[in-house]
Amino acid sequence: MKKSLILGGLFILGLVSLIYSQKIQEKSMVINIEVPVRVFDGQRFVDNLTLKDFEVYENGLPQRVEAVYLVKKKSIERSEERKRFFPQTKRNFYLFFEISEYNARLGEAVSYFVRNIVYPDDTLTIVTPIKTYRLRGKALELQSRKKVVQQLKGILRRDALLGSSAYRHVVKELERLARSMVVNLEENESENFQRLDQAMSAEYDQMSIGEKLQRYVDLLAQLENYRKVNQAMLLRFANFLKRQAGQKYVFIFYQREFIPKIEPRILYQYMNLYQDRPNIVQTLAGVFNFYRREIAFDVEAVKKAYADASVGIHFLFITRPKEKLYGVQMEEHSEDIFGAFKEMAQASGGYAEASFDAYQAFRHALEASQNYYLIYYTPRNYVRDGKFRKIEVRIKGQPYRVVHRVGYFAD
Repeated sequence: MKKSLILGGLFILGLVSLIYSQKIQEKSMVINIEVPVRVFDGQRFVDNLTLKDFEVYENGLPQRVEAVYLVKKKSIERSEERKRFFPQTKRNFYLFFEISEYNARLGEAVSYFVRNIVYPDDTLTIVTPIKTYRLRGKALELQSRKKVVQQLKGILRRDALLGSSAYRHVVKELERLARSMVVNLEENESENFQRLDQAMSAEYDQMSIGEKLQRYVDLLAQLENYRKVNQAMLLRFANFLKRQAGQKYVFIFYQREFIPKIEPRILYQYMNLYQDRPNIVQTLAGVFNFYRREIAFDVEAVKKAYADASVGIHFLFITRPKEKLYGVQMEEHSEDIFGAFKEMAQASGGYAEASFDAYQAFRHALEASQNYYLIYYTPRNYVRDGKFRKIEVRIKGQPYRVVHRVGYFAD
């Protein structure tokens, strides 16, 4: 008994010693934080700043800036160091095309990027609605850039067509079904419907109003599934990027979406006509619920994950005009995505733009991301507690616009 107590005491002492040594090790651990920073005077990048111009705060507390490097494209143009660092300026590009239609300006955007931006030692990953492609490191040395452009444009055109065929089919059926319901209700009340193509709604002539409404709700649910943002995948991708060496740039091309919605006045008319049919009234209420959109993922968690990964998210929202149909509203179906991804771009120190012209939007994003400062500091009283630390970078005495990631996890 006495022996076991002694052994137990030795085990406890050993455990206490281990915990104590771990705490000492954590307190003495030196962590250096790298922050890519872009400074603008209006739209002009400010390239004449020195180490003494920068102020860095972490969770509101001032930090000592240890080094500043001015980087243009991938070359360090100027450096000031209190401590020596070895910045990695290798570039990793990721181009995501969340599109349902290919157009010439998208092709020109790809062409400009391959001809003028990407270098043989850069990595390039392209994600289309169907597949992920990785440009091999030697591809630009083994064949002409013109050939690479032709191949990429062909891939993008084909994958946009095939990858979104099911989505487009659902949208077209929604349009036909919505017009059929409007025709059935008002075909004797308005001359406008004499101009409608009756063949578009003929396939629904044998369906009851209850069946049509249920089909309409089912189609709306299908669209939601096609466009649902997978938060787990977003977080896994952020974790993957965090482990990649060098500078990381993600460009997301997202095309504006519209869905054909039956005008509310039409739905209310149906409610009045079938108020004694609870099943129809309930289905109509379900339609209104689909019209109310909410963000389907935790934007704050995703923002922090990409800021922690030190990756620049550049969100390019490609707009397009909406079609006009009598009795049917072509409603914006991407406002939730736009707001969420714009916040992600801002939190990562990236760029966001809504434009009809994909080529110009991409050029603006590239220009905004090519030049930057790399700032290094060692956090005071660093504790590895897994909490998110907020970073703020200021320029002394200047009202410049400063763009950078918003923080990191102390893990």
